[in-house]
Amino acid sequence: MTTLVFLRHGQSIWNQERRFTGWADVELSLQGRVEAETASQLLKGSGYTFDLCFTSVLQRAIKTLEIVLETLGQQQLPVYTSWRLNERHYGALQGLSRQETAQQYSPEQVTVWQQYFDVSPPALDPSDARFPGYDSRYATLSPEELPCTESLKDVRARVLPYWHDTIVPHIREGKKVLIVAHGNSLRALTTSLDNVPERDIPKVKRPLTGEPLIYELDNTANPIRYHYLRRSSKLQRWTKSTFGSILQKASE
Repeated sequence: MTTLVFLRHGQSIWNQERRFTGWADVELSLQGRVEAETASQLLKGSGYTFDLCFTSVLQRAIKTLEIVLETLGQQQLPVYTSWRLNERHYGALQGLSRQETAQQYSPEQVTVWQQYFDVSPPALDPSDARFPGYDSRYATLSPEELPCTESLKDVRARVLPYWHDTIVPHIREGKKVLIVAHGNSLRALTTSLDNVPERDIPKVKRPLTGEPLIYELDNTANPIRYHYLRRSSKLQRWTKSTFGSILQKASE
């Protein structure tokens, strides 16, 4: 049996403003840094350590991982980054607030984009500055791999090959793996592990920001059980001064 931990990055500044973020590379908010520090303390207090880590190429996930590894004293661990673990690309919605989107397209249409598995938001024009083809991090991607928009089905199609080809072999070797990514890329992974039918995937809630999700897997990378790591009675011993030190560190 081996341990796999999924962690959604801490709150970003666009999460805070309720904007569709997608592949936009925005920073963690102050609350997001606190969430990352809190997740770190939860993992440390429960005795978790890792052998290697995977994350997206977006700074909100990378920074969350850095905070965790610093707290665990494991900054030397191998860290692999991949665009395949990026958040869902929201196309022309990227940067719009939920309110602006509802006003422009109608609340009903927004619900369709969020709750249907194979329906994508309006696509970006490739000439739009938000198109990822202008970002050097994606210079090696083929035209077919560069999204102008994505459905949940599209996210699953790009995430799962990376899971099976790159991550699973390490799990089968008994390595303890930490994956820090995004709501929809993690939903793609967890619903695959749990064999959720495609029609039900939009109903599965994304992990909360900064809340570790622990899977115990057998030696073939099949799940045995899972649970969220939340503050236990043992960790309730945190004092106001402890939380204050976390907040101070996050604001630095």
